[in-house]
Amino acid sequence: MKKRINWKVLIISLILVYSVAIIGSLFTSPVTNSEWYESVKPSITPPNWIFPIVWNILFFLIALSLYFSWINTKNKLEKKAIIIIFSTNFILNILWSILYFGLKSPFYAFIEIFFLWSSIVLMIYFTHKINKKSSYLLIPYLLWVSFAIILNYFSF
Repeated sequence: MKKRINWKVLIISLILVYSVAIIGSLFTSPVTNSEWYESVKPSITPPNWIFPIVWNILFFLIALSLYFSWINTKNKLEKKAIIIIFSTNFILNILWSILYFGLKSPFYAFIEIFFLWSSIVLMIYFTHKINKKSSYLLIPYLLWVSFAIILNYFSF
């Protein structure tokens, strides 16, 4: 039997995740064409137009992961854990943008990105216990942030 879509939860998931995207972009967008960024950007960095496309896809997958996790939880304890784990990741995601682009500190962003990466691993691990599809949706996010670690390293 097919489950019906819980539109309320899906819309809330999308709003939450894209709010993170918007907040992060407030720090990122004004700097991506700056002289400073051009001076620290590694030669292996993809063209600037790639980033919004990739991040929009990733944020959509994160929202779906949140949605599938939420609707498949069995109890309030799991729901609380989802809130804590995803919220922590969202804060770390925004913090990286603040450190790297807002404060122009690739070094501190490099330290922070390992916490971000670890939070994604935790998201994958935890969501896998609830709904495998939810965890698989996070793998591209982990891979992209792994690539970001390399870019971040070569920028200082």
